[in-house]
Amino acid sequence: MPKLTETFARKAPQTKDGTAKHWDSEVRGLVLFVGKKSKTWYYQKDVGGNTRRVLIGRFPVVSANVARKTALGFALEWGRGAGKKIQIGAPTLEAAMEAYLARPKLRSESHKHGLRLQFDRHLKDWLRLPLDEISKAMVAERHRSLAATPSAANHTLKYFRTVWNHARRVHDLPESPTMAIEWYEEQPNGAIIEDLRAWRRGVDDLANPIHKVFYELILFSGLRKSEALTLEWKNVYEDRIHLPMTKNGRSFDLPILQLHHEILAPVRGLSRAWVFPSPKSARGHVTGPEKFEWSPHAHRRTFATVAMEAGVLEEIVGRLLNHTPLSITGQRYARPSLDALRPSMQAACDELRRRSDPTSE
Repeated sequence: MPKLTETFARKAPQTKDGTAKHWDSEVRGLVLFVGKKSKTWYYQKDVGGNTRRVLIGRFPVVSANVARKTALGFALEWGRGAGKKIQIGAPTLEAAMEAYLARPKLRSESHKHGLRLQFDRHLKDWLRLPLDEISKAMVAERHRSLAATPSAANHTLKYFRTVWNHARRVHDLPESPTMAIEWYEEQPNGAIIEDLRAWRRGVDDLANPIHKVFYELILFSGLRKSEALTLEWKNVYEDRIHLPMTKNGRSFDLPILQLHHEILAPVRGLSRAWVFPSPKSARGHVTGPEKFEWSPHAHRRTFATVAMEAGVLEEIVGRLLNHTPLSITGQRYARPSLDALRPSMQAACDELRRRSDPTSE
């Protein structure tokens, strides 16, 4: 265990992965955290069975001599009991992520999966870092490094901000370092299925009949990809499809018609649980349907577009898509029943069926 001098701190090599911890041989509790790009002084001590850590500052802004004097001051204060008032050190990004994902009222499973995927793909080298070791400069640089895919860059760091802000509720953290980011402007694809007869020919040619039913259902219901793929038979009723948890964090009931039951008929009986089962999937249901000329979200946009062209009001289309209403009335007061929404679903499906019928003119 070395004495943490100015020379030692200056020469300590940056790590290639994770964080190296160097403890001082003289001042018990003084530790230098060395990461890939930064060196940071902390004072750490076990108090009442809990490890407590307080940030002293970054090297070389804070010298070894100043860090040593500050640590001695903390040791004196904590010896008098002041340490009980100081919180446990900031959690690692991985611990903060797990705490966030463990929330009982978290959004859908797809939200959890998406967050884990982005962190593992783009922030894996940060997972072991304490949150207060992740600086504004690091966050801004990581965002810039993902510039080739602006959407992924924005989504990854916005996920990071969400996890940070959740941790901030119980830890003494500053404002999220994502405040340093200049977000990329994202241009939504906006593609819809222009030729629904071509869509009908394409979907009929799909090799997997389960995937065919999947694409038919999302076109004629407007469901999101994840909502359809994770649909269970126990949530398919005669008059509605019930989604226990959706992207916006609440349950949702979608009015359905006899047409929807006809669409689902080929897959009924394949599984007691999943509407779109897959024995090859660890989850038990299809997770990656066969690639098709039109994306699942293009099907959702097409449902919305055709519904409006069939005369359905934009506000009602939003209700069918489970979008959060923009108005206070829509958000807090208006709660149209399934029966009130059903004629609009009927109008949209009638027009979709007419446009996709190869025999119609």
